[in-house]
Amino acid sequence: MATNDIPNVYRVVASRSMGRMFDPDVWREVTGGEVGERVRRLTRVTPLVPAPALGRRTGADVWLKLENLQRTGSFKLRGAAARIAALAREGEGRPRRVVAASAGNHGLGVALASRAFGIEATVLVSGQTPELKRSGIAALGAKVEVAGATYDEAEAAARSRAAADPGLVFVSAFDDDHVIAGNGGLLAREILAQLPDVQAIVVPVGGGGLAGGIGVEVVPRGIKILGASPEANCAMRRSLDEGRAYTTYDGGPTLAEGLEGAVSERTFAMARDYFPDIALCSELQIREAIVYAYRTLGILCEASAAPALAVLLDDAAAIRGRRTVVVVTGGNIEADLLDQLLSGTSVSS
Repeated sequence: MATNDIPNVYRVVASRSMGRMFDPDVWREVTGGEVGERVRRLTRVTPLVPAPALGRRTGADVWLKLENLQRTGSFKLRGAAARIAALAREGEGRPRRVVAASAGNHGLGVALASRAFGIEATVLVSGQTPELKRSGIAALGAKVEVAGATYDEAEAAARSRAAADPGLVFVSAFDDDHVIAGNGGLLAREILAQLPDVQAIVVPVGGGGLAGGIGVEVVPRGIKILGASPEANCAMRRSLDEGRAYTTYDGGPTLAEGLEGAVSERTFAMARDYFPDIALCSELQIREAIVYAYRTLGILCEASAAPALAVLLDDAAAIRGRRTVVVVTGGNIEADLLDQLLSGTSVSS
């Protein structure tokens, strides 16, 4: 398949009675066009490495896609860069400003991409966003403001600010054609290039944009996606269980703060088609997965990435016998938290 072609099966799911799932023209531009080239110049092709210890434990041929080694320490740079590269191209010759809401990693991506493309950025975070990520966003040149106690409150504030200012563009963390194609589409194509015979991909699920974007590329090829979410805050799993999108969601606190919050109608539709299987893990399992990643796999895995490992450490039946890629979505974990987890000190979520 040529890099800028979209098979007919994609076009079928590109429109639903409840609304468009994604724009095929944007998909082509991000995954195979000029925007994609701009993103590739700004991001790294991250390593895909075998994990024999995890393979022995799960009975699968397991590989790790190390997005924790991406430039900002997270996959989120890909989607942010795609959206902002498109804005920069549309607005060449005149200044543009963006505002985003973030649990941390999206904000890091927005900040780095905005600096690279000469765009002024403001990132609204919640009171739960770790200081490591707040300071990182500021160090990359974006203005950081705390807006609300939760991610959903920060997003509402960012959307409201953009609606009131015609010169300000809101950059969604997950519900945007460019962001979904950048985060999921480009990542999926990297995985397919590195391991063409992959049979399953395990990915953390929050708003669902990453898993949805990966699904566009891999599910028509017969590759299974297994989602993983914290049971304390699992809007997408609840949406699938009840047959409606929780576009507002008041879940409980979780150490995996980057997976908190609601889903969109679009990502809910993608979940139904691409990743209806979402396993849940406890807060204890998230902590144990971070420690396992560090001590056994030798990698830094932040809490929002840990559910993808946690669900396999608990029950690997879904991938047993399959060549499986686990997406380690980020490694931005605070040193104090990691020290507490490694020492066995109790950590509140």
